[in-house]
Amino acid sequence: MGGIGKTTLVKEVSRQAMEAKLFDMVVFSEVSQTPDIKKIQQEIAEKLGLELREEVESRRASRLFERLRNEKKILVVLDNIWKHLNLETVGIPFGEDHKGCKLLLTARDRSVLLKMGSKDNFLINNLKDEEAGRLFKMMAGDDVENRELKSTAIDVARACGGLPIALSTVAKALRGKSLHEWKNSLRELRTPSMVNFEGVSAETYSSIELSFNHLKGKQLKKIFLLGSLMGNGIHTLDLFKYSMGLGIFKGVNKMEDARDKLYALVHELRDSCLLLEGDSNEEFSMHDVVRDVAISIACRHQHVFSVRNEDVWDWPDEDALRKCNAISLRNNSNREFPEGLECPNLEFLYISLKDSSLEINIPENFFVGMKKLRVLDFTRMQFSSFPSSIDLLVNLHTLCLDQSALGDIAIIGKLKNLEVLSFFMSDIMQLPEELGQLNKLRLLDLTNCFRLKVIAPNLISSLTRLEELYMGNCFIEWEVERANSKRSNASLDELMHLPRLTTLEIHVKNDSIIPEEFAQLRSLSLGNLPEVTSFCREVKTPSASPNRQVSQEESTAMYCSSEITLDISTPLFNEKVALPNLEALEISEINVNKIWHYNHLPVMFPRFQNLTRLIVWRCHKLKYIFSASMIGSLKQLQHLDIRHCEDLQEIISENRADQVIPYFVFPQLTTLGLQYLPKLRCLYPGMHTSEWPALESLLVRHCDKLKIFAADLSQNNENDQLGIPEQQLLWPLEKIVSNFKELSLSGKDVKMILQADFPQHLFGSLKQLEIVGDDSTCFPIWNVLERFHNLEILTLLFFSFDEEVFSEEGSLEKHVGKLAMIKELKLYRPYHLKQLGKQDSKLGPIFQYLEILEVYYCARNAESSTPNNY
Repeated sequence: MGGIGKTTLVKEVSRQAMEAKLFDMVVFSEVSQTPDIKKIQQEIAEKLGLELREEVESRRASRLFERLRNEKKILVVLDNIWKHLNLETVGIPFGEDHKGCKLLLTARDRSVLLKMGSKDNFLINNLKDEEAGRLFKMMAGDDVENRELKSTAIDVARACGGLPIALSTVAKALRGKSLHEWKNSLRELRTPSMVNFEGVSAETYSSIELSFNHLKGKQLKKIFLLGSLMGNGIHTLDLFKYSMGLGIFKGVNKMEDARDKLYALVHELRDSCLLLEGDSNEEFSMHDVVRDVAISIACRHQHVFSVRNEDVWDWPDEDALRKCNAISLRNNSNREFPEGLECPNLEFLYISLKDSSLEINIPENFFVGMKKLRVLDFTRMQFSSFPSSIDLLVNLHTLCLDQSALGDIAIIGKLKNLEVLSFFMSDIMQLPEELGQLNKLRLLDLTNCFRLKVIAPNLISSLTRLEELYMGNCFIEWEVERANSKRSNASLDELMHLPRLTTLEIHVKNDSIIPEEFAQLRSLSLGNLPEVTSFCREVKTPSASPNRQVSQEESTAMYCSSEITLDISTPLFNEKVALPNLEALEISEINVNKIWHYNHLPVMFPRFQNLTRLIVWRCHKLKYIFSASMIGSLKQLQHLDIRHCEDLQEIISENRADQVIPYFVFPQLTTLGLQYLPKLRCLYPGMHTSEWPALESLLVRHCDKLKIFAADLSQNNENDQLGIPEQQLLWPLEKIVSNFKELSLSGKDVKMILQADFPQHLFGSLKQLEIVGDDSTCFPIWNVLERFHNLEILTLLFFSFDEEVFSEEGSLEKHVGKLAMIKELKLYRPYHLKQLGKQDSKLGPIFQYLEILEVYYCARNAESSTPNNY
């Protein structure tokens, strides 16, 4: 049965398995009704960091098979299998081939799993009335408990047939609605659906249609129906390309603003349970049952013709084609196109082929009857040239030619109104100069065009309205701009002629040709570049004697004192790089010793003054993140996340020319994450003061040498010759914690808080606490509930208990009225735990507000019972 919760269940199992370190890696792929073998292979390969460029499935399978066999502990999840899937064809080892590779499969039909050789099979039934009622109440809110609504709400929940997907969507749709709307919805749910789908019940169909009808605004409904035509694993960028072409965001002038609007709408659909989370922030998915219902609605009410994964199908009749607003032929096996389709109202046309290796023949007059077409997407196709009738598409705003083998594309230059042009992962050798005529183009996507080497000179600089340019894994032979010399390829200096450019993804082999400034760049991600040592122009190192000022021709002004040792190692960004509008910077897996150019005087750091988000991970050579002199320029920084940097010793380096005790202020920083930093000792190695007025969320894990809190800096051992304590403190506790809403710490840091004599009000804002211990840590839960008296969510990982969580009976009576009334309690690997509390214990005041209790990987002899009065 579809919508029963299989996908949700296996994703949660996968998450818990990784949390418990049962596997080194979990790989997830949705198989769907008709498996796309290459897509499944690609999803698994990307998770493994394996690049599959082969077109032949068997060769891809062999490479994937060998790569998976090298993994010692890996879980492969294949979700939503409709028919027998040959694992060897995909390249997945199983059984005796590789015992380290475990498989978790889901299917609607048990016989499918049996045919594939699955031994341990579990049936998931519809929710029972009590379970369904709890889920419905959680999604609909407490209003369902009021006397006026209660009986109707119970009937509505029952009408959903115990299916989680129906319960969730209906409850979300009716949340906060009046009694009249509830009663009307109940009548609609009880009206039998006239549409039948394999594996979709009438209750489910009616529930999803009801949720759709309750969506607010035409934009939201259009985005939902458009997403249903896009298959599994929807990339937000693709949906954005279509949305812009269809003019859904009228009145929004900037693509950046339109993207924000799209993200807001996608988030609203997620909240309505009509969309699901994807593997990343840039993806989302739609349950196949929801998709079936959405396509049915689109076909019945929006004049949409859709075919998915069908080998044999017929075009609609002439009258139907004339009414069509959208046509979607996904994974199509038919390579023959009709002579001409008379579709005067068609605005959206999507056609993709199952097999991209066979060339197709598009008749010359194919586009003659589609003059209103706004979005055209040909995916996985092979053709040497376009039909001449394409230049009749005067209203075309979005053209996507992804994963295709393309020949002559010069005719695209005649599509003067084109705003979005995509060649994602296509086999293309060069971009001709004719594309420079697209003076309205706002987005160009050349990502993963591995064979693209040549872009006609001055083509890029001609696209003066370009706002977003994607060229990741695109190996252009960039040339340097020189006076009175003719170029045969593009130059990076052409980017300086794009005044509206806000997003740039680019691959450059030689950093010496990078222009000095990317004035409008807002987001930059540099990752998996082990050979890259700098993102900068080459700068001469001056032979400076003490107290000598270096000339501007040699370098940026720099004052060197004889008492200071100059760090001359190459930074990732030197003083030539200016990104004044940069807001988000992510750096990962780059072998550099430092990120920014060392300078006593903060002359360069205003070039990064708008930075709000910095993520650094797996940069193992870094010793520090910031220099002391640049902190004053980071007033906009809101999010700082540092992970898996093995040699990192301090966050701020002590490289000041004066003897003044520094004062560090992070006025906007709300979130700080420090994880798996084994050598991190301190914020700053010398005497200092710091302020963090906006900090709300702190996550510190596996930073064993870092002491998080102390009452004040006077607790340090200042007898050290250098004035630097053996174990420096991250910060004085009482100066920053009053704003904390979320904390994630080790057991030793929490015990320090519990043992110290701090005012009770310090933790008055704390709502969520996560504590990571080990099997030797005995956890004082009573002290935590008293100290953090407004706590709502408590998560404990890897702790030891004296058989019970709540074992100190006297503590409750002693501290009654002072303990936190937690709503969620989560225990992961609670060592020695046998029960929450004794059966005769009086823990009612603790449990009366508890809504969620989760216990994972407890002892085999643990009891699931709670105290009698709960």
